[in-house]
Amino acid sequence: MARKPWLELPLAIFSFGFYKVNKFLIGNLYTLYLALNKKNAKEWRIIGEKSLQKFLSLPVLMTKAPRWNTHAIIGTLGPLSVEKELTINLETIRQSTEAWVGCIYDFPGYRTVLNFTQLTDDPSQTELKISLPKGKYTVGLRYYHPKVNPRFPTVKTDLNLTVSTLVVSPQNNDFYQTLAQKTNPYFRLLHYYIFTLFKFRDVLPAAFVKGEFLPVGATDTQFFYGALDAAERLEIIIQSPWLQTFDFYLTFYNRASFPLRWQKITENLTCDPLGEKGYYLIRMRPRTQAAEAQLPSVVGKETQVAPHQKKLAIQSL
Repeated sequence: MARKPWLELPLAIFSFGFYKVNKFLIGNLYTLYLALNKKNAKEWRIIGEKSLQKFLSLPVLMTKAPRWNTHAIIGTLGPLSVEKELTINLETIRQSTEAWVGCIYDFPGYRTVLNFTQLTDDPSQTELKISLPKGKYTVGLRYYHPKVNPRFPTVKTDLNLTVSTLVVSPQNNDFYQTLAQKTNPYFRLLHYYIFTLFKFRDVLPAAFVKGEFLPVGATDTQFFYGALDAAERLEIIIQSPWLQTFDFYLTFYNRASFPLRWQKITENLTCDPLGEKGYYLIRMRPRTQAAEAQLPSVVGKETQVAPHQKKLAIQSL
């Protein structure tokens, strides 16, 4: 028999505080590490099996970006000092992937300064020159649908720094297949409160739930998410013509926030139960600029249609 949500409240409240303390401590340690390790800052860091072997890498990701994007190869770079301008080679990106999301963040605040994607790309330009106030910045790139031998691009600053291109294996994300094996009591406690948060979703401010669960996403991405009990099936119904104009990426996570299953959604479907408590996250990304303009008019409505079945309808507002 499923435990009533209110019985989980004391541990969920403790988990919430535990997460915030860990995020603060680990985040500051990582910021200090990046500030001191200048060689590491000048190289692309790719999220993968090798990177997770480095000190604090997994705790950093589990507190900074715990909703793993299993559908994209992700690289980060920086912090880089900039006087007025940062330049990114676009040709390398185009040759490496069909779709991408690039982000510029200030440092150490990690506030998003700029997003750039294939939808904003100008084919006549070989480089993207970004004007920035004097300061330090980090660069993030997500490659969806990578091509053969994808590479992360050359990046230059106006302070005579050049970061070299980096070749990445198209199989880089195979490490996700076994990532959930790293689940342990520490990571379960770290994210325990999220499931309980969803159970009280109807009485909590939507912005609060969204802020706690969602990753720092690109502005061209819409998100749909919710909790699932161990035996629950999720039925996903996507209204036409959204399937023709958007890409939908589905990931299921366990309660410790490690990915269990994932797939690209190409048709309406009903998913098998997880076998344990967890949550789902759907990333909805436009294929054209016209589709991007329609993002605000698309909503997701979750309903309980049977004791062990939920339906998520993605439809017009």
